[in-house]
Amino acid sequence: MDRRTFTQALAAAALSAATPTMPASAQAAPQPAANAGPPFPLSVMLWTVFTDLLFEDRLGKVAEAGYTNVELVGEYRNWTETDFIKANAARKHLGIQFDATAGLAHGVGDPASRDALLAELKDALKPMETLDCPAIILLSGDVVPGLTRKEQHESCIESLKRAAGLIEGRQINGQPVRLLLECIDPEERPHYFLQSATEAIEVVRAVNHPQVQFLYDLFHEQIAEGNLMEKLEKHIDVIGLVHIADVPGRHEPGTGEINYGNIYRKLAQLNYKHVVAMEFKPTGDPVATLRAAKDLVYRTAKA
Repeated sequence: MDRRTFTQALAAAALSAATPTMPASAQAAPQPAANAGPPFPLSVMLWTVFTDLLFEDRLGKVAEAGYTNVELVGEYRNWTETDFIKANAARKHLGIQFDATAGLAHGVGDPASRDALLAELKDALKPMETLDCPAIILLSGDVVPGLTRKEQHESCIESLKRAAGLIEGRQINGQPVRLLLECIDPEERPHYFLQSATEAIEVVRAVNHPQVQFLYDLFHEQIAEGNLMEKLEKHIDVIGLVHIADVPGRHEPGTGEINYGNIYRKLAQLNYKHVVAMEFKPTGDPVATLRAAKDLVYRTAKA
């Protein structure tokens, strides 16, 4: 299951009425010294872990693994007002922030659905504000029959410019609202339009708006084109989020071919300050695997 499939499979299950207590292991887990941590915040993309638990309990597990940020895929789509209250109480109790969300049905690449995308984005801002979540991930959508590649490329630019107009100067939880454009590799989604980080970055640069940035998913780009480090060096100024998983299999760093120690070190050298989010499917115990992934960052992200 990938993030897109997970989005489609979200259920409107009732959530637990009780706010979870932080697990004892989370309370007792030793924390690195303040100067020992990475120079950028770490997060967990929630669709990949603890999917058999209720939402608040999933946050508790993330906290137990030592993370203070979580990314969503519209899990709140069918929530009631009470559900939002419980989720906010849980995250505040656990010291967790929601740093980004995803899950819009429409992409930026189809001019025929642009108005629907903008309406959907406008509606998405309300739950984002309720959850203090300041960023949202946008997709291009699939190749549109009858459009040339140039026409669809221009549609991505125009849609993002229009979307930027909706969030111009807007802040959530004291941070600028940001739109994050993501690629998907051709193996996972053969008909997806923006499969190349190079082209997606061209789109973001053409939009030329500080609240529109590129989501650099290293898993997707390693499959699509590789050459991960050079893109970091050339385009760190427009990268607003980094997603982490190894190739093949979308498992934790160290299970595949990407040298994540070098990646983290390079991010530190480039003074990257945005979030790095774990979006992998653990091969072992999820809490232990997430802790190990965090520890790898702590050991290697030294500028």
